[in-house]
Amino acid sequence: VMMIVRSMRAMLFMMIFLFIVNSLVIKTGPVLINLGFIKIYTDSIIQTLYIIVRLVLMISLTTILTVSTKPMDLTFGIEDLLAPFKIIKVPSHEIAMIISIALRFIPTLLDEANRIMKAQASRGVDFQEGSIKEKIGSILALIIPLFASSFQRAEELADAMEARGYNPGEKRTRYRVYTIDIQDIMMTLITALVLISFIVYRIVL
Repeated sequence: VMMIVRSMRAMLFMMIFLFIVNSLVIKTGPVLINLGFIKIYTDSIIQTLYIIVRLVLMISLTTILTVSTKPMDLTFGIEDLLAPFKIIKVPSHEIAMIISIALRFIPTLLDEANRIMKAQASRGVDFQEGSIKEKIGSILALIIPLFASSFQRAEELADAMEARGYNPGEKRTRYRVYTIDIQDIMMTLITALVLISFIVYRIVL
């Protein structure tokens, strides 16, 4: 729970930035707040809430998944789901490895963003107040070091995998073989049913 809360704190500035951008860009629907030179419309608030809810759900689910599941188990699970596509020469193992690494790095990058924000705040960067130009500068002060750190971590991971003899083209064996039981089938059916329900809901409404 604390890890999810820390992840949300790291995304708080992005949510505020989305609210500001949507408030200035989206100008449809009834006027909710009229400050004279700035008008905030209802559709901008609704659109911002949609995005924030999606971000919160995505961060929460990925954090829970990566914390409760070992990276190798996650890789094996995704690889097994993509196994039928091997017939058409789809590299299921490589795709599974990419997805699992990306999911594993989401909490790490959020913690890194939180650390960079604290470091920039100690240097006098204000992420809460200021004009639009100053806020854009604050965002750049966060994004540029985050990108640099991400590329550095990716390079270190690639070097570590190469040093351990990882070759994506080779056929791999597993120390532990997983089997599908009735609980896995039930959870898959429930997940598919929920997903289909959301899709139908979006199409109908």
